[in-house]
Amino acid sequence: MIYPDSFENKIGFNTVRGLLKEKCLSTLGTAFCDDMCFSADFDVVKHKLNSTSEMVEIIDSGDDFPLSGLHDVSRHIASIRIPGTFISAPDLLQVRQSLGTVAELSRFFSSKREENGSQYPHLDSVASRLEPFPEIISLIDRVIDRFGNVKDNASAELRDIRSQLSSTSGAINSMMRKVIARAVQSGYIEADTTPSMRDGRLVIPVAPMNKRRINGIVHDESASGKTIYIEPAEIVEANNRIRELQMEERREITRILMSIADDLRPHADDILSSLTIVGEIDFIHAKALFAREIGANLPVLEKEPEIEWYHATHPVLLLSLRRQGKEIVPLDITLSGTNRILIISGPNAGGKSVCLKTVGIVQYMAQCGMLPPLYENSHVGIFDDIFVDIGDDQSIEDDLSTYSSHLRNMKYFLAKGKQSTLILIDEFGAGTEPQIGGAIAQAILKQFNDKHIRGVITTHFQNLKHFAEDTDGLINGSMLYDRHLMQPMFKLSIGNPGSSFAVEIARKIGLPEVIITDAEQIVGSDYINMDKYLLDIARDKRYWENKRMSIRQKEKKIDERLAQYEEDATQLREKRREIINEAKEEARRILEGSNASIERTIHDIKRAQADKEKTLEARKKLQEAIEHLLDDNGNEHPLLKKAPKSKKEKVKASRNSDDRPIAVGDNVKLDGQGTVGEVLEIEGKNATVAFGAIKTRVKTDRLKRTLAQAQSGAKANASIVSGATSDSQRARQLNFKQEIDVRGMRVDEAVQALTYYIDDAIRFNAGKVRILHGTGTGALRQYLRQYLDTVPGVKSYYDEHVQFGGAGITIVDLE
Repeated sequence: MIYPDSFENKIGFNTVRGLLKEKCLSTLGTAFCDDMCFSADFDVVKHKLNSTSEMVEIIDSGDDFPLSGLHDVSRHIASIRIPGTFISAPDLLQVRQSLGTVAELSRFFSSKREENGSQYPHLDSVASRLEPFPEIISLIDRVIDRFGNVKDNASAELRDIRSQLSSTSGAINSMMRKVIARAVQSGYIEADTTPSMRDGRLVIPVAPMNKRRINGIVHDESASGKTIYIEPAEIVEANNRIRELQMEERREITRILMSIADDLRPHADDILSSLTIVGEIDFIHAKALFAREIGANLPVLEKEPEIEWYHATHPVLLLSLRRQGKEIVPLDITLSGTNRILIISGPNAGGKSVCLKTVGIVQYMAQCGMLPPLYENSHVGIFDDIFVDIGDDQSIEDDLSTYSSHLRNMKYFLAKGKQSTLILIDEFGAGTEPQIGGAIAQAILKQFNDKHIRGVITTHFQNLKHFAEDTDGLINGSMLYDRHLMQPMFKLSIGNPGSSFAVEIARKIGLPEVIITDAEQIVGSDYINMDKYLLDIARDKRYWENKRMSIRQKEKKIDERLAQYEEDATQLREKRREIINEAKEEARRILEGSNASIERTIHDIKRAQADKEKTLEARKKLQEAIEHLLDDNGNEHPLLKKAPKSKKEKVKASRNSDDRPIAVGDNVKLDGQGTVGEVLEIEGKNATVAFGAIKTRVKTDRLKRTLAQAQSGAKANASIVSGATSDSQRARQLNFKQEIDVRGMRVDEAVQALTYYIDDAIRFNAGKVRILHGTGTGALRQYLRQYLDTVPGVKSYYDEHVQFGGAGITIVDLE
């Protein structure tokens, strides 16, 4: 790489390095910023980029990343290598905090390791080398408090010394209060006088006229000479003792700190190694923070030299414009095998140099291990060298002019350049007579192309534009210019050369028209026409680009609308299913109520013991309950209509799969109900159906034929339908149990269950059964026994023996 010292400054990387340092939490991290350099090793670059990308994931995840409390204590650790040295208590607190960070980082990455590997493999490969030091941390915690002071209980000797210091200080304070009180009473000092410290000894400030009135030792006087500081004679010995104890305390603290240093010394190298790793993690963390700030992403990294970038930006320019409230114009650029060198032309101050520096800094950042500011679908290749010729390198010492320095650079590029080299040249061929300068530039460009070097070159020379148009491997590009507003657009357009807009800019500045006319005549109509053609091409290209953008936006809107329609249709289907489920649930509750009405009617009929009027009245109530579930047309209750039916669902319930109409003698179910009945009579669209001991009239389209049998215990001539085949009866008899448990049921549910159970018990000659109803309030027990009073087959009932359940169980004797 040519002129590495000036290269980073020219493309703005030194500024990036400085911004990165600001995000480090310690000098351990900034040291890595200083050492950051360009690498052409694919594996090294990939590891660094992936490590930074993983750190971005950690930051975005909201995990509490343990990087606080980090200090560069390597100097303190290195200072104790010599026996007899120690680390001061405040510095030892920093060592403990840094070792705590090492331990927390180790625990953090250990928690992210799973059976199939780490959640952050590249970072983990760095953090796995961390060595926590729990014993040393515990040792320091036992001695140093959180303020960096040595604890009283660090040793028994120190605890005793500080205890003596405390008691002696208390005694001194007591004696001093008495001395001051006497002096105040005698008028030697003011009432608000307070003791002071001079040379570590407690003294009283006294006016010079009274200094002989207080017995003691004069230690000092104020700068003005108006105050004398006297140590009263009463506390001289106590103050001496304080000084002795303070020296003993310092000696004991030194001994304790030296003991800790002795324990730290064997681990010094390991501690320094772990701190270096923490510094690297701090550096990676800073790179991740910077990446989030500039919108950088992990691109597709390629081993071979390649540039296929989308939405690339210069990070320094991006941050500068953001502070000004402006938007940056991103760069899309591709340097492929067929179009290796891009020749950019266009007006001055149109963004050519910015485009060149953007290519340089983005590629340099990537190969330094920093996430580049471009979209993640971009492809970034690895170059062995980046050669840059930007700005003026003229030198008085070397007797070099601007053009000479450019030629020296070109010589170096041609000698060292190869297929894996990226060249960035600004104002190619400038600095000398245009005709010969353009010719030399074209010849050099031909050599670059023959070597298959990739690069970006800016120029105003027409011959280079023509050469790029006619030569494979080269491609023209232009920085767009708004002719109506007469201002640059800072947007790169690849495929056509750009105009310098010299005439237009001259007119905008206000140069006299006669000068402009003369200039046009001097260069000739061919040059002027060609410039106009370039303008027309650029205008037409922008027109068709705008058209294409408009079509894309409309297509996107259509796709969004279609996606919305599909989402709405899905929601409607979900809503339909919800409505159907709600309707089914409501129907279930209604039918449960109707079953309860039927059972209550049966119960009332049995209690009336076949009294004709009461039986008719009970059946009338049942009929009213059933009709309540139907509308005036004999259709379903409105609650049962919540679910819309499709055409396939609108098959009449009065027909079976063979489309045969409901006939007398068919076993049927009422639509939505599980009870089986037998059709006794059909009149038009109405049918009389026996459900057990109950007959009712319903619409035939609400009936569905079934292979199941009607309820048991009834005969056809008594309007009661047989409930099971002889096989099923035998199965029920074999499975019949001598007790029924109705605990937790509602009264109507319990009566319904008991009705079927007692019928089976009488039919199967059970003799005696038990009803488990519990005690509770006694309401369920009372209601069940009222029901038993109406059953002809029940001989008697009574409470179970107290040892076996007492009043919570009823024993029923059957005839």
